[in-house]
Amino acid sequence: MKPIVKWLVVTVLVLEVGVVGAQEVIRIGANLEMTGAVAAYGQMIWEGVNLVREIVGDEVDGKKIELVLVDNKSDKVESANAATRLIDKEKVVAMLGPAISGSMLAVGPVCEEKQIPVISATATNPLVTQGKKFVFRACFLDPYQAAAAAQFAREDLKANTAAILSDIAQDYCVALGNFFKEEFTKRGGSIIVEQNCKTGDQDFSAQLTTIINANPDILYVPNYYTEIALITRQARDLGFEGIILSADGADAPELFSVGGDAVEGLYHTAIWDATKGLNEVGQKYIDLYKEKYGKDPNMFGALGADAYLILVNAIRQAGSLDPSRIRDFIEDTADLDVVTGKVTIENGDAIKPVVVRKVEGGKFQFVKTVVVE
Repeated sequence: MKPIVKWLVVTVLVLEVGVVGAQEVIRIGANLEMTGAVAAYGQMIWEGVNLVREIVGDEVDGKKIELVLVDNKSDKVESANAATRLIDKEKVVAMLGPAISGSMLAVGPVCEEKQIPVISATATNPLVTQGKKFVFRACFLDPYQAAAAAQFAREDLKANTAAILSDIAQDYCVALGNFFKEEFTKRGGSIIVEQNCKTGDQDFSAQLTTIINANPDILYVPNYYTEIALITRQARDLGFEGIILSADGADAPELFSVGGDAVEGLYHTAIWDATKGLNEVGQKYIDLYKEKYGKDPNMFGALGADAYLILVNAIRQAGSLDPSRIRDFIEDTADLDVVTGKVTIENGDAIKPVVVRKVEGGKFQFVKTVVVE
């Protein structure tokens, strides 16, 4: 069902200096995909942000933090409009940006022009932060993730040949496919077939028939969860017995509900594994999530929590609600304890290791961490 109203705005944190009773408040914007093609990502990020607030609180130096949520509907234009609304009307001093790279690429120029820092939990395309001062991310980049996947494919899975089936409608998917190809080839492997699809496609039989006829050792599917699940189901139905490897876009419960038994054995690169916290806040987050929801926490929520913690730390360190000072202290983030471990920001980007997981028994199981050599 399409939303009836143009904007979904939920005020939980306020992004300018205002007054709640006698208490000064800080407004932080949340420009997220609450509806649309990748709504699961935005919803999980929002859930993670609010969960970590229960752990670390919602005040900085006696000032109340309020989040203003705007639904960008998983759309680039709506994301840019939401950024303008949050800055001009809601008067935020910082923003949690969209989950996906394409939408962050639309938001970045708005925040640069208006000099308001924005941090995405999960946008991995290098162009998101390239050449920008006010744009940040809480996750690793596409080139690093794809390089880790290629290294894992060659060294651990012993793949000599690979096929790539990527979604040309999504900047994230195209970038991962290209970076994987570059690294896999550099490491002595051969990409023997490349095929494309588009978000919303339901039938992949033509592409998969071409791939199966080429008989690759591995099929790399750097897409979002719905397409990954459908491709994997159809690939198995058509008789493909090779290894299927994906990226962090696979990390959503819908992978299992859509893919069913077909996704058993699928590998994917991820930013985090929720089996054990690497620090106090990480373990508290895992324990609280399991207590509240009765299941393991997801990567998107954890990275949403990371982005929130990075922002709050910068605001505290800045000792000011001047967006430019907040921006400077985000860039200075070094070895900060966040939910997924420790994070350092360099040129807007987060420095973190890569986790590889495999679907076994209808769940993601930790395989190893990869440091690209």
